[in-house]
Amino acid sequence: MKADANRFLSQSLKILAMSTLALLGGCSDMVLFDPKGPVGDTERFIITAAFILMLLVVIPVIVMALWFTWRYRESSTKEHNYAPKWSYSGKIELAIWVIPLVIVTALGTLIWNTTYRLDPHNPIDSTAEPVNIEVVSLDWKWLFIYPDENIAIVNQLVFPVGVPLNFRITSDTVMTSFFIPQLGSQIYAMAGMQTRLHLLADEPGTYLGQNQQFSGSGYAHMNFKATAVSPGEFAAWLKTLRQSPEKLDRMRYEELLKPTSGYPVTPFSSVAPGLFDSIIGKYSTPKDHPGAMHGKYGFMPLPTARPEEG
Repeated sequence: MKADANRFLSQSLKILAMSTLALLGGCSDMVLFDPKGPVGDTERFIITAAFILMLLVVIPVIVMALWFTWRYRESSTKEHNYAPKWSYSGKIELAIWVIPLVIVTALGTLIWNTTYRLDPHNPIDSTAEPVNIEVVSLDWKWLFIYPDENIAIVNQLVFPVGVPLNFRITSDTVMTSFFIPQLGSQIYAMAGMQTRLHLLADEPGTYLGQNQQFSGSGYAHMNFKATAVSPGEFAAWLKTLRQSPEKLDRMRYEELLKPTSGYPVTPFSSVAPGLFDSIIGKYSTPKDHPGAMHGKYGFMPLPTARPEEG
């Protein structure tokens, strides 16, 4: 009997150790648990809280499964009578109903409150002037336009640390998903529509940006670097972009539209006026925008008409 007990405990510990190592082995890639901004930090809290709440059920079940298996094993020399003499147990009924009710209520309250607080349309409270960025998803690259600076760049996003980022996001191809895991809030980019996103980085550094929606053969390489720098470094970076010989006019944009994988980082010192709105307008009709101008690149909303999501 002692040998059986030792073998059982040994196997249990081995399984537990292997599971722990498997979880720890992936920690280096779990960037969601290393947030660098208020949105990502709140999302980490939600994930952690939900995990702990679920463990309140999972751990007792695992313990009881191991204990019952050991207590009622065939080789046991102790007698454990099976005597179901009862037809109702108030304690069992209380546990069955109260515990799940408490967990579901706590989880539901948490999600209800944070869902509204993390609405991607809600600006982030800050005394700093936000940086406006227009994002266009292409095959298989990202175009970032800084409308206030009249510059753009492909496959690189640079912004000042501690400053809110106001994104307008669309796609000039199939639906994709814009995501900077350490800053939070994955959101879709869709042709003919715009979505909004507000983020902020608390610390300087370079973070991975990616498309998490399968979009064809170049999907795996549709990544970019999101770099948070000091305000001084950001001003110097803008100055460098303004010296680029490349200009993002309509013809140059047509070249960008061609499906290419692994496209190099390419800065543009100027951008065609209204380019972002005209990209959305390509998929619209006069009925969608009654007061729009029609041109080669579709129905472009007038400056006073900024289409919202949908």
